[in-house]
Amino acid sequence: MTTAENVHEHEIEKFGAQADRWWDPRGEFKTLHAVNPLRLQFIRSYAELPERQVLDVGCGGGILSEGLAQAGATVTGIDLGRELLAVARAHAETGGLAIDYRLTSVEALAGQQPASFDHVTCMEMLEHVPDPASVVRACAQLVKPGGRVFFSTLNRKLKAYLLAIVGAEYLLNMIPRGTHDFSTFIRPSELDHWARAAGLELLGLDGVVYSPFTGQFSLSRRDLDVNYLAVFAKPEA
Repeated sequence: MTTAENVHEHEIEKFGAQADRWWDPRGEFKTLHAVNPLRLQFIRSYAELPERQVLDVGCGGGILSEGLAQAGATVTGIDLGRELLAVARAHAETGGLAIDYRLTSVEALAGQQPASFDHVTCMEMLEHVPDPASVVRACAQLVKPGGRVFFSTLNRKLKAYLLAIVGAEYLLNMIPRGTHDFSTFIRPSELDHWARAAGLELLGLDGVVYSPFTGQFSLSRRDLDVNYLAVFAKPEA
């Protein structure tokens, strides 16, 4: 890893220190496990996965990567966390899944393999890097014409601060304290601006909504105030 890469070292160290607990559905990353079916539902509503080449950017310990592989995709997962990738490889091997995990940045891969993937996913990563627009550009370079690019991130609104940080981190202990920094949250309009500048076209947005009464997550087209999913298309050449 070089200092020129688009990464906060403290973010890599923070998540790497928790790598061995990544696959505990009742541990610190239980929220990732809970929302993963919704992410897959959103992705499958816009993209075919069987026999498609799919890149999972910022794959972490592989929760989404494995879901994509189980849906029939040929998956490449990239991350800059060595510990996380070690956990991802071990878990995939245990489950008999052939996922190509690589220690590389999305920008580096875009320079090596432009237009190589049918679809690209990048979930809960943009708010953790110094230059999120650079990640968006690289994802756009990596997807083939006609392909889809999926992002999920947090909206920079007061409601997101109250629910995703005060509520989820400090009151309900749903995610580890210090996971998020409100100043790095991204409004849908900002994400759309970066995507359009990279040659992508917005297809749809869904919010991820948590009900404290049922303890369940759901998708909502109307409520994008906290966590949201976005899908973009790369026009045909």
